[in-house]
Amino acid sequence: MQDQPAPGSCAYRFAAGGDYLPDPNCTPGATNPDVSQATLDSTICRSGYAGTIRPPASVTRREKQANARSYGYTDSLATAEYDHLISLELGGDPNDPRNLWVEPGSSPNAKDSVENQLKSMVCSRQVALADAQEAIATDWTTALDRVGTSPAAHPPA
Repeated sequence: MQDQPAPGSCAYRFAAGGDYLPDPNCTPGATNPDVSQATLDSTICRSGYAGTIRPPASVTRREKQANARSYGYTDSLATAEYDHLISLELGGDPNDPRNLWVEPGSSPNAKDSVENQLKSMVCSRQVALADAQEAIATDWTTALDRVGTSPAAHPPA
């Protein structure tokens, strides 16, 4: 089991729309060193890749409980996801505690859609991997705007 931040040491932030964001000091994001712009086709852009590196629930269950204490999360863990801030599909580290946080709410959720869109853009070479990783780690709710690909980033003429 990976060490987690001390109980009560992390605080959720909230995006403009009220969505949960992790504490950037506790969960800044961490990337998988095996994933790079040069390895896209053999890693994240290969069908089924994330499933080959996802930690088993027997490991993450204990970590999720400890991370919930870090964030002071007291609701049922059944209503929260132990989420990779930088998703496995975007080259996030599978079990680094800096990349995992108890995200309140059900799964799938709105963040999952952003992750899928970013992965598609990275795999089609519209967005550099590092840019997508930085954008989602900074604020997943604005990640598409940050990489300049959302409709809001390209207003009609």
